[in-house]
Amino acid sequence: MAFADLLDALGGVGRFQLVSTALLLLPCSLLACHNFLQNFTAAVPRHHCRGPAGHAETAANNSGAWLRATIPLDQLGTPEPCRRFREPQWALLNPNTSVHGAATEGCRDGWVYDRSIFPSTIVMEVGGGRGAWGARCLRPRLERPSPPPQWDLVCEARSLRDVAQSIYMAGVLVGAAVFGSLADRLGRKGPLVWSYLQLAVSGAATAYFSSFSAYCVFRFLMGMTFSGIILNSLSLVVEWMPTRGRTVAGILLGFSFTLGQLILAGLAYLIRPWRWLQLAVSTPFLVFFLYSWWLPESSRWLLLHGKSQLAVQNLRKVAAMNGRREEGERLSQEVVSSYIQSEFRSVHTSSSVLDLFRTPAIRKVTCCLMVVWFSNSLAYYGLAMDLQKFGFSVYVVQVLFGVIDIPAMLVAATTMIYVGRRATVASFLILAGLMVIANMFVPEDMQPLRTAQAALGKGCLASSFICVYLFTGELYPTEIRQMGMGFASVSARLGGLAAPLITAVGEFNAVLPPVGFGATSILAGLAVCFLAETRHAPLVETIEAMERRVKEGLSRKEAEGKREEISLQQLGASPLKETI
Repeated sequence: MAFADLLDALGGVGRFQLVSTALLLLPCSLLACHNFLQNFTAAVPRHHCRGPAGHAETAANNSGAWLRATIPLDQLGTPEPCRRFREPQWALLNPNTSVHGAATEGCRDGWVYDRSIFPSTIVMEVGGGRGAWGARCLRPRLERPSPPPQWDLVCEARSLRDVAQSIYMAGVLVGAAVFGSLADRLGRKGPLVWSYLQLAVSGAATAYFSSFSAYCVFRFLMGMTFSGIILNSLSLVVEWMPTRGRTVAGILLGFSFTLGQLILAGLAYLIRPWRWLQLAVSTPFLVFFLYSWWLPESSRWLLLHGKSQLAVQNLRKVAAMNGRREEGERLSQEVVSSYIQSEFRSVHTSSSVLDLFRTPAIRKVTCCLMVVWFSNSLAYYGLAMDLQKFGFSVYVVQVLFGVIDIPAMLVAATTMIYVGRRATVASFLILAGLMVIANMFVPEDMQPLRTAQAALGKGCLASSFICVYLFTGELYPTEIRQMGMGFASVSARLGGLAAPLITAVGEFNAVLPPVGFGATSILAGLAVCFLAETRHAPLVETIEAMERRVKEGLSRKEAEGKREEISLQQLGASPLKETI
């Protein structure tokens, strides 16, 4: 008998599964807020050069006349964001006058920002020493210190915005490797609890410290926790869930991410200063840290590592919560062992990354999933991380990109349940790739159509992302599941790191980003076709058990082929063929 049968005997999808799934998925929704937070905290407002400091008219720097005389206009008739006249051109105040060949220079005295939509972002952040923000909040009103320098992440420094996001994604990459390995060695619960605390502390520190370097360091630490939370939450959900409830649990994870994107849009609209927004999405993780101590460790992992007494204690708690207290009291180490004896007979407890390539079946799964995760992440973040490029309100676009996931995931849930994982993931990836490439041929002036088409592609990619999380957890055996998911997540984070680079190439050739995002998405869809279907299949516990399953499947196909061959041979000797 399998471990899934034991869970069914203790209540199946009972009260414990529902409560623990809800408690694990709630932090995942706010985790999505951190993933897309820089769409708002690093938004670039309209800006232009500050006037020369030596002119008396600088006091009226925001007046229309002063702006027209000191700032040249671009091709669209708006003030140049990165250039100014060396000397005010007062002749430009006459309506029918133009000035040619006037000397210009960079913004040597800083910039003036439009704060009507974003009162503060890291782009126009006022810098300073350690804790400068807290000091400014507590400083008496009568004290007027000299203004500290600004970050001014525009013009020549505009690439630092992408650097900050890349550093966050690098943290996600490192966290996938670190927490994936720790979870297989130390269990799922410990790294998860630590990740909650680390995110709460580093998120608050990001809002407190007032230097760009400190901002990047704490964003890196926050990125590490993304992998620690999402990987361990999904593993705990899957490993405590009977077979028939795993699909719904995986889809609920997707809806939690969708909910997080909508929560982010609402919070960002209500809380405009970036530091308060940073605190608003970070402090709830202290609450998650406190209640996470109640969550039990995965009994699958405990049994796999010889901690059967703790596994039995956890199973008894689950049985009591599911209303099966008598069945739980009858559990013993011998009874539990009878359920999983055949599955854990040849356990290999090594957590080396080489285990992902040790046998043919695991090697094939790992190579295909590397392509799928990298390509999916590359296209997903290429579409979703820079909402200002669509020319609409970033709040509206964020809501649109979140809402579109709801019907896409409903379709994904239906097809995963009734069709299968493989067909669902492959279809969504190929469809998303085709939409991204087709967007190349939509004219630039048709921004609503371009935005809608990009939103549909993003919905397909989000659905495939969530499906492949569940699919990966089902493909790998328990003894290397976290290692496998961590390694696959590393591939995804490499895609997330590459996405800004490909987007930057678009400044030189606008065709390359959509072709790159679309082609890799289609390639990932084709790679999924080489993976095995896991719908209604019990979780595999060991590498050896997975190899046996693959060999049994091949033997079954060979037997069917031989039966067909025998029937054809019989047909070949029949009087009917002789007559023909």
